Amino acid sequence: ADSAEVDGRCKFVPASGAASRMFKDIFAGMDEPNDQVRKLSENLEKFAFYTPDVFGSAPFDPCSTARKLLTEEGLDYGSKPKGVLAFHRYPDEIRTALAEHLVEGQAYMRNSDNTVNLVITISPEHRQLFEDALAEIKDKYEKRYGVRYNITFTYQDKNTDTIAVGEDNKPFLKEDGSILTRPAGHGALIYNLNATKEELVSIKNIDNVCVESMQQTTYYWKKVLMGRALQLRDRIRGYIFALDQLTDTRSELTKAAGAPFITFNLPDDPYSTDECQSLCNEIEQFLRDELCIELPEAKNCKDRAMTLRSKLDRPIRVCGMVRNEGEPGGGPFIVRDKKGATSLQILEAAQIDKNNPQALKALSSATHFNPVDLVCCLEDHNGCHFDLLRFVDEETGLISQKSYKGRTLKALELPGLWNGSMSDWNTLFVEVPLETFNPVKTVLDLLRPAHQ
Repeated sequence: ADSAEVDGRCKFVPASGAASRMFKDIFAGMDEPNDQVRKLSENLEKFAFYTPDVFGSAPFDPCSTARKLLTEEGLDYGSKPKGVLAFHRYPDEIRTALAEHLVEGQAYMRNSDNTVNLVITISPEHRQLFEDALAEIKDKYEKRYGVRYNITFTYQDKNTDTIAVGEDNKPFLKEDGSILTRPAGHGALIYNLNATKEELVSIKNIDNVCVESMQQTTYYWKKVLMGRALQLRDRIRGYIFALDQLTDTRSELTKAAGAPFITFNLPDDPYSTDECQSLCNEIEQFLRDELCIELPEAKNCKDRAMTLRSKLDRPIRVCGMVRNEGEPGGGPFIVRDKKGATSLQILEAAQIDKNNPQALKALSSATHFNPVDLVCCLEDHNGCHFDLLRFVDEETGLISQKSYKGRTLKALELPGLWNGSMSDWNTLFVEVPLETFNPVKTVLDLLRPAHQ
């Protein structure tokens, strides 16, 4: 993957929203200390955010510690995004989650001209916090690693917000009588991903980082995922070119683009030739063996060739999957659609029909789950970017239960970014070690070895 010919690389990091869920248990124990608040105060000096100036010295009062961590009385972490929180302590510096992504980026997403591109999705109200955190490290890391960082902060489009409804399924009204709208979940980020200019994009959540001494495993497996993605890309492009030479099955869009192309003297019915059908057999076997794609029987030879070409001509994603050890998250499944075709999909538990015993059995017996560790190829065989919005399954949106100022509501979320938003991509799952997955879902996760 290091030396492969690629039209630009980019690291795409979802980092929207405040870190309030990370501190849910600490908020709950701020006045009456619970076990989590006690554990926080007992281990306070092990956290990278600890300073005597803010917290004083041991022994630490649990409630005072919680207030100083979460409110304006101290660090005010309860209202800040995860990306700018102090995650890791080193002898010469304290690193935020954002800083660790910059370090990771130079290790495996460096371009041939030593640029490192990062697209980080944030909330508009957090932009200054991210700009300040970046200003502290950008020049220093560029000198240290010999790179130039091109960093873009991008927002979830407000036009993708959805209307919330109450338990009666009527529009949810705020105190002033206006209708409440909410961000439509990470599926809205498909618009941000669609705006990237690079061919090879790595996707990983902001909180999934580890200390630098343990990052070599992550680097190695990220390059494995990139290598598999590029292998798939090259093989698929080879099949498309071979089909086009035998049949000229190019789409009208491709022809209109005026891409250079050579055809031979084609027979009257190029689709039914032995050579074409032999190639179709090989493509079907490739789709079945590599991507778990099985297609309904075609009506005729032309339909078969055109369907196969259509299946090949789409974005590619290679998804790292870790062994299921009880962590929350979606998982890898083979899914059969209404037409009888199968494909690889990442499904959330909320997408499984709880009234279907067979589906429930498949969910409970899943051996792996999705850590959100993807490598994507976003250009077609002519070097043009795919329009990613063409490959979304609009029927896979989710309705989730949320609350607004103590009132229960139902929120409509767009198809998840790595779920329905990538439903019609060519997908490959690769098992990666659990050591590559080090999320910080609660503040106490920072006590794990990967963060110390």
